[in-house]
Amino acid sequence: MPAAALSPTSRNAPSPRQTREKNVTFQTNSDRNAAGEFDTDVAIVGGGPVGTFLAIILGNTGKKVTLIERWSEAYGRPRAVTYDHEIARILASLGIDSENDAAINYHDELYYWKDANRENIQILDWQSTSASGWRVRYWFNQPELESRLTNIATQLPSVRRLSGYEAVDLHQDAESATLSIKRNPLEDAQSTETRTIRARYVVGADGANSMVRQALGIENEDKGYFFDWLILDMLPSFDYVASRKGEPAQWQLCDPKRPTTIVPGGPGPVAGGPRRRRWEYMVLPGENPEELTKPENAWKLLEPWGLTPDNAVLERSAVYRFQARWAKVWNKGRCAIAGDAAHLMPPFAGEGMCAGLRDALALGWRLNAILEGRVGAGVLDSYSSERIEHAKHYINFSQELGSIICIADPAEAAERDRWMKDELKARAFKPVPTDICQLGPGIWCGDAAHAGELSVQGVVEANGKRDRFDQAVGFGWMVIGLDADPAHALSVGQREVLDLLGGHTVRIGSMGTESDVVDVEGTYARWLNGIGASYVMLRPDFYVAATAGSPAELRRRFDEVVSRLHVVVEPERAVA
Repeated sequence: MPAAALSPTSRNAPSPRQTREKNVTFQTNSDRNAAGEFDTDVAIVGGGPVGTFLAIILGNTGKKVTLIERWSEAYGRPRAVTYDHEIARILASLGIDSENDAAINYHDELYYWKDANRENIQILDWQSTSASGWRVRYWFNQPELESRLTNIATQLPSVRRLSGYEAVDLHQDAESATLSIKRNPLEDAQSTETRTIRARYVVGADGANSMVRQALGIENEDKGYFFDWLILDMLPSFDYVASRKGEPAQWQLCDPKRPTTIVPGGPGPVAGGPRRRRWEYMVLPGENPEELTKPENAWKLLEPWGLTPDNAVLERSAVYRFQARWAKVWNKGRCAIAGDAAHLMPPFAGEGMCAGLRDALALGWRLNAILEGRVGAGVLDSYSSERIEHAKHYINFSQELGSIICIADPAEAAERDRWMKDELKARAFKPVPTDICQLGPGIWCGDAAHAGELSVQGVVEANGKRDRFDQAVGFGWMVIGLDADPAHALSVGQREVLDLLGGHTVRIGSMGTESDVVDVEGTYARWLNGIGASYVMLRPDFYVAATAGSPAELRRRFDEVVSRLHVVVEPERAVA
């Protein structure tokens, strides 16, 4: 089996500060001529988690990447504090184990919504292990995660990071995209230094006010959703959860007097010590957001929760405007956008950063395949069509949650409480499971069960190792057969196309059967038997491209997927 496409993290990685100087050197003219006048394969604007993760995906396969970050020093304050099972699965591809990492934690607990009287009005399942093999929800400290990603990226010899520069102009033609960058005047007002970078492709992961999006003339679809919330990130000097007898670790107070979110904020700076906590307060009509952020006012809001300047540190106090919008298209020519440049969503579902990392992975495997000559550039259109619909699902879902939470009228809140309690009682107080979201139209078969969805993952034995499938077997383009050999089901030409894509076949079965991989817990048997399938075709982003119940159906659906991939097939490799 081929090794996984992404390399594991290193404990001895140099810091961004140690590696910055070696990363700012551009190619000489002779180098540029040898490379066909390109400075880099992909220029990425924005060195946050989305841009950095994309740089890792590309750099791990040897692509030349220039990562342009506006600020020289990393922003050391939390923003996102939670991610879901899919992101845990993605991070595991880098060797970051969300179950056993000191910088990440979880709570074996449900997520509760309570009314002003602290009675449950909704219960969500944030406790279970998801079908994709990881827990539904994890908590983390974003500066720590960003540092980890930066350290991984700066180890890759083909990735160079330019810190303290901002992109100011973008032009493209049929063969390239050219960025103009200059020193960030907010860091160095005296500098007149400018540079030009000619790249094969440019990606804008440069935030909500994206220069790349604006330069491409891409308009936003704005739902006109605006709510201001005060975010207080706290570091208690004591075990806050243990001190609050009978109070959940993660919950939502739906009190019209002041809707409030109370959740973990990831581990603290000392292993085994008190954990970070976050409070989010809705800014009420008529309040001055700037006044609320002042420490003295923040402490007044925290006082009922037992936090004071004597027993806690206020790490951040800031008001954020929650919005709901997405770009109408995410790629144009040789350019694409990702993360906040492509979408903004309210935080009530905890999916903002998650959506950005999904963007990076979806874009990364496509760019790798294009640059390797395996597929044509037309495959980027499916990046837009798939990811827009997926992100819209979470934007709409988050807005729906917000419409329930952000009720400041007592009569309206009372009516909400009544019908939500009735619904909760009607289902015997059973928690709502995590949702399943499907990609928009793209590289998957619409008539195949589970296609366009994140694939199921179970524990297997392979290559002398027992672990989750991704870690024991690997990932990428893959055709799996349950008690059947997919290599025999595919035609010779189809196997050659799969090889061209860097993919492979896997036969999985129970202990004692003839197979490459042992289905230790019967996960794959339950999944595929439950949908009447013997085969499943997986993509590099862990999504299902197709399932099939017979060799003939597999061959037909394999060809359908390949036709949407714009595979560059040599004459002798034509599909039989």
